[in-house]
Amino acid sequence: MKAQISYRKIISLLLFSLFLFTVCGCKKTVSLEKITPEEAGFSSEKLSRVSEYAGEIGSAAITILSDGKIFYSWGNTGKNYACHSIRKPLLGALYGIYIEKGIINPYQTLSESGIDDIPPELTDTEKQAVIKDLLMSRSGIYHEAAAESEKMKKMRPERGTHLPGTFFYYNNWDFNALGTIFEKCTGEKIFKSFKNEIAEKIGMEDFSPWDCSYRYEKDLSEHPAYIFKMSSRDMARFGLLYMNYGKWEGEQVVPAGWIRESTRSYSFKCLNGDDYGYLWSIIPETAIPGGGFYHTGYKNHFLGILPEEKLVVVHRGEGVPGIKQEYRKMKKLLYMIMSAAE
Repeated sequence: MKAQISYRKIISLLLFSLFLFTVCGCKKTVSLEKITPEEAGFSSEKLSRVSEYAGEIGSAAITILSDGKIFYSWGNTGKNYACHSIRKPLLGALYGIYIEKGIINPYQTLSESGIDDIPPELTDTEKQAVIKDLLMSRSGIYHEAAAESEKMKKMRPERGTHLPGTFFYYNNWDFNALGTIFEKCTGEKIFKSFKNEIAEKIGMEDFSPWDCSYRYEKDLSEHPAYIFKMSSRDMARFGLLYMNYGKWEGEQVVPAGWIRESTRSYSFKCLNGDDYGYLWSIIPETAIPGGGFYHTGYKNHFLGILPEEKLVVVHRGEGVPGIKQEYRKMKKLLYMIMSAAE
């Protein structure tokens, strides 16, 4: 009887260990190397003013990399904050992987993909939009969507006013439907796939699918928003992955061709005065030498990559009581960071 109980305990411990491995990944990670601001060509004195201003405007965390090394870190960089709209390029990376595998066809129509929505359903014309149209936010589908801001609702065009592929509108319906399409085509859940295909491969320290969730608003749409949570330092790793054209320690994690294609301009001066690619805002070379790309999120979340400068900038906001979150404040902060270069 004692042997039987002991055997059961051993099995239970093994199963529990397997559960922890599945949930946590249990992969040993190595933190990114840290250097001084001066080694990166920045002024410590000027960056101290950045820290002061970050505290004044209610920032939560900042991580900045130069050539893959951390030279500035402020706030709780290990906490998983909601990514808000930065969820879009995170899903975009998965699209690049599965398109390369031949599992997703970017030229497949919504009709062929079996995608519709609650009444009023999609029209036959709307169903002719292809997956690539959604990646560019040019589907021409102006159905209500989950997680739309009031501003987005007010700006949303009337149904049927633009044909698929002909007009840019920053459209949560497109972004949410891309989540549904991904899971339908691949048979994988978004967050688990991100963990397996990206997070573990680039050594993310804090990411867990269990921190992520879906936001349903079934009275508006059948397609939920997919809510990523990620730390500042892990988001910096993702930015570095893109700066290095998808390669990490010799392994091609995201196809290099996809990164070039997705960070090219397809819609011009359409969002914050910048261009738009596939789920990325694009800074043209006329604005910054070498150009760059970024995405913002509600409450002043920001991920920016400047390949020519070999810089990755991550800013996380959380919304501090009594401090109004304003994009102009974040722009000033980013200007202060860039002005700290010597």
